[in-house]
Amino acid sequence: MKLLFELSKDNRRLNLIPPCDVEQVQLDERHLRKEKLNLPQLSEVDLSRHYTELAKQAHGVNDGFYPLGSCTMKYNPRIDEEVAAHPNFLGLHPTQPIETVQGALEVLYQSKQLLCEITGMDDMSFQPAAGAHGEYAGLLLIRKYHQARNDEERVNIIVPDSAHGTNPASATMAGFKVINVPSNSEGGVDIEELKKVVGKDTAGLMLTNPNTLGLFDPNILEITEIIHEAGGLCYYDGANMNAIMGRVRPGDMGFDCIHLNLHKTFATPHGGGGPGSGPVGCKDFLKDFLPKPTVEKDSNGYHFETPKDSMGQVRSYYGNFDVVVKALTYIKSLGKEGIKEASGNAVLNANYMMNKLKKYYDVAYDQICMHEFVLTLEGLKHETGVSAMDIAKGLLDYGIHPPTMYFPLIVHEALMLEPTETESKETLDEACDVFIELHKMAHENPEHLHTAPHKCLIARPNEVDAARNPILRYVFKND
Repeated sequence: MKLLFELSKDNRRLNLIPPCDVEQVQLDERHLRKEKLNLPQLSEVDLSRHYTELAKQAHGVNDGFYPLGSCTMKYNPRIDEEVAAHPNFLGLHPTQPIETVQGALEVLYQSKQLLCEITGMDDMSFQPAAGAHGEYAGLLLIRKYHQARNDEERVNIIVPDSAHGTNPASATMAGFKVINVPSNSEGGVDIEELKKVVGKDTAGLMLTNPNTLGLFDPNILEITEIIHEAGGLCYYDGANMNAIMGRVRPGDMGFDCIHLNLHKTFATPHGGGGPGSGPVGCKDFLKDFLPKPTVEKDSNGYHFETPKDSMGQVRSYYGNFDVVVKALTYIKSLGKEGIKEASGNAVLNANYMMNKLKKYYDVAYDQICMHEFVLTLEGLKHETGVSAMDIAKGLLDYGIHPPTMYFPLIVHEALMLEPTETESKETLDEACDVFIELHKMAHENPEHLHTAPHKCLIARPNEVDAARNPILRYVFKND
């Protein structure tokens, strides 16, 4: 497929930009380019066909099964998109007078109330632009809390070995030292090992529950109590909230602050860089440290307020507002019972699929799972030479997006599957049949899987070389 620059022809034109409806300002000469900008010259039909072809080559939830573990790639209802596309939302500007955006502030305020109810928190900021950004803001809450108490020796954040990779990265960026704690034989936090690493230097714990193995830790109340007794705080990574929303609240488990992934759990399409939203919520004793501004309500309506000891802004303005509109629409559409049913169906689908596949593949932790489960193909690779990567690539020939590969790191040859609640039994059965067919192929024709996929535009690129030597710019012939 050719790039736009390769399709370009001199003096070919299209007119998609509307006439300017504001006063034009002439920039100072020193701010102007000295050379003409080298943009591709195309007709409208060229441009339309180019992006249509790109769309055909992309795989999304609307194209087929997308069991990307720990990402919750579920179908997102069209009503959410329609509400978010309302002109009165799309036409807003963040610097409008406060009295002209009361509806938008009500969206933020209602969303805060509902999400606090779902999570067991007391306040929330929508500023963080994504999940890892929310992690960072949550860790800044913990840091600000200890600083306000002059408890400067608390520099350690404890992170389980099954954690998301962003957890230790976010903790490091927030100025903490990361302490790793191993999992026990059941896939949960090893309590005895946890007790060994807590102390006066413990700032907090970062934990996902259910964890990346898809398992709910039965010792969660004891875990958070251990941290609190040591003087630390507990941070909840909301990446796997889709398994428990409407049923269990992180605040009731003992967590002091959280982030949510609105683009996972609350129905905003994501992938390919966005859009995302990672609001950070907290208990009442931490709300004075939240990013500014927060949305509050009084007798005069809705307004912005700066928390007393705010960490400041973590991004421009108020976050990805349109994502919050979609989340609010999703929550109101489902209602209290619908939210609970969604998480229940997510767990049901994962267990159904796991039990169909474990007759052929080894399950890393063979027990009732939550929203996702992890297969280990270590035995299959030893027996046939077919790796987790080979099976993942083979799925592409059947129109199925591969699961998350080689994660979590504590499972060798891992494939992590999350079918989500929006998939039907028929879809799960068809996907299981494909996995079973690939298992058979691994024994009878392993070479076919070593060279898979065979029906995609790109077969098996050198991924290491692509990561280390990416081509990020187009080189013109006259350069």
